[in-house]
Amino acid sequence: MADMQLDATDFRILKALQSDAGQSNVDLARQVGLSPSPCLRRVKALEAAGVIKGRIAIIDAAAVGLPVSVFLQVTLERQTERNLEAFDKAVANWPEVVECYLMTGDADYLLRVVAPDLDAFHRFLMDRLTRSPGVASIKSSFALKQIKYGAALPIRS
Repeated sequence: MADMQLDATDFRILKALQSDAGQSNVDLARQVGLSPSPCLRRVKALEAAGVIKGRIAIIDAAAVGLPVSVFLQVTLERQTERNLEAFDKAVANWPEVVECYLMTGDADYLLRVVAPDLDAFHRFLMDRLTRSPGVASIKSSFALKQIKYGAALPIRS
């Protein structure tokens, strides 16, 4: 990400886009108090600087047949650069993994995996994760109920 000094208008744009990334530039400009052309230039600059990494729709996983959400703590045999890179590369190719973090503490990684059912999760576990070189242990925690979910950051106004 390029060094970019964000001002109050940039923060208003980011906050507005987090609420509705699909709104038109005209609506966004009106909401943040700019005319459309300068607003679009600012959005493009935020994208070019890597502040805005992309725009997505947040979809209800259960509504699209993915009601099972599992958090996995994965520990590698050795935390060498080679093992970390190999695991990172493998995870990047697994569509079931919707989030992955390199962690401090007891486990090396925390993954969130979604699946249509327990059989599909079991197949993911057996066919992909346990076969990944360097994996020493895996601990699974099944989410029973989602209390809060969102991608919006608490951006100051």
